[in-house]
Amino acid sequence: MARTKEFNEDQALDKAIEIFWHKGYNGTSAQDLVNHLGLSRSSLYDTFGDKQKLFVKSLKRYQKQNHDVLIELLENAPNIKTAFTEIFKQAVIESLQDRITKGCFMVNSSVELAMHDPEIAKIVHDNQKTVEDIFSKAIKKGQDLGQISDKQEARSLARFIFNNYSGIRVLARTGERDKQVYDDILKSIFALF
Repeated sequence: MARTKEFNEDQALDKAIEIFWHKGYNGTSAQDLVNHLGLSRSSLYDTFGDKQKLFVKSLKRYQKQNHDVLIELLENAPNIKTAFTEIFKQAVIESLQDRITKGCFMVNSSVELAMHDPEIAKIVHDNQKTVEDIFSKAIKKGQDLGQISDKQEARSLARFIFNNYSGIRVLARTGERDKQVYDDILKSIFALF
């Protein structure tokens, strides 16, 4: 008779996100996963397959969670420019408060793995395209409402914003703790709005 799972798969994926985000794919051992997830090796492999499959599932879960948050925030924002400002300010706050300098799981995965792993490269590329679409739609709405300058085409501005957001997350990963550095970056970004 098959045993029933004695754990919640989504909670296990959330724990996997934590450890992979902190240590990276290559820095996370099978034993790290067993210890952090609180699962036996057999449960881990029976449920998720191998480390690579667990990583991919974790990255996709992280991606969906972040897309959902962005969509909710930008679709319901009364002022789109203010919403983008808040997104960036939150990234800066997280960067300054993060004592383990983890940055962004998607950005970290891009830097660590995308060049060598076609499956991760596709996830990263799809993420970029989806976030650009979310940003572009919001920017167009903001332009139509007169909240964002229409001097730049919405898609172009969305790419610029995405690139700068990713850059802030990379800067956070380096351990940058000087708020003035982040403030200067944000001031320059929003001067284009």
